[in-house]
Amino acid sequence: MRETLRIATRKSPLAMWQAEFVKAELEKAYPELKVELLPMTTKGDKILNVPLAKIGGKGLFTKELEDRMMDGDADIAVHSMKDVPMELPEGFALGAILERHSPTDAFVSNKYAAFEELPQGAILGTSSLRRKAQLMAIRPDLDVRDLRGNVGTRLGKLDAGEYDAIVLATSGLQRLELDERIRHEIAPEVCLPAVTQGTLGIEYFAKDEDVKEIISVLNHEPTEIRTIAERAMNHRLEGGCQVPIGVFAELLDGDRIRIRGLVASLDGSTVIQDQVEGAQSDAHALGTQLGEMLLDQGAKEILQEVYASDLHKG
Repeated sequence: MRETLRIATRKSPLAMWQAEFVKAELEKAYPELKVELLPMTTKGDKILNVPLAKIGGKGLFTKELEDRMMDGDADIAVHSMKDVPMELPEGFALGAILERHSPTDAFVSNKYAAFEELPQGAILGTSSLRRKAQLMAIRPDLDVRDLRGNVGTRLGKLDAGEYDAIVLATSGLQRLELDERIRHEIAPEVCLPAVTQGTLGIEYFAKDEDVKEIISVLNHEPTEIRTIAERAMNHRLEGGCQVPIGVFAELLDGDRIRIRGLVASLDGSTVIQDQVEGAQSDAHALGTQLGEMLLDQGAKEILQEVYASDLHKG
């Protein structure tokens, strides 16, 4: 086995935590292995004043890491799975899906203890069309504004009084030991999470069997099954980087799986949701089936409107 493994990672605090976490887990599994981090700043980290959808979507966060791997500088890249496009570039593969951390969205506010307590017209910040659509479906009176930047930047804008509350991924706050900022976790029944939210994945060169064998020790099969189901639904919907799509797969007793899915219009005025249940071994087929069900109920028209909107025009 090789002596050194190099991880390409973004420099943001959250990305660095993810890479450090994988480094520690690999070194725990292989005490003789030396794991090195190669931090870098991607285009997605640099352009913070434009919605992600306009500058190429979340693939921005993965492409430059893949370039480092292609150049031979790195062996693997650690990604938040919700940033990973449905189709990986030719020659790349996911070698491990790590155990899922909290998949929920977190309500963060210095003034209010819960989303339900926000007064009429309150200013709510989020970078996610999915969160915006679902929360506006419940509270169309809210003033929902775009919020970009890393976790620290977003919290800084809240603390400066630019927003009455913001919504962030629970897992991101917990990983950065900012649990005290979470006023409450928004239940999936209120706001379905993003595809694979809270899950980390490791990308590698598909032809590198040595690397595949090393990282496979970190694969968590129950999370992998949920990931397959959620990504299959999103793939059938042709869901891109920034779309109001929510999905949540749960493993049930008796090797069963339940998948809940949702597609919403940008303003939350139309919400289409459904669910399927079946054998865990059929996770991919069930996810695809759920996508079909949502399309049959009008999701296609909603998504066409989203892609035609200004948010998706360069």
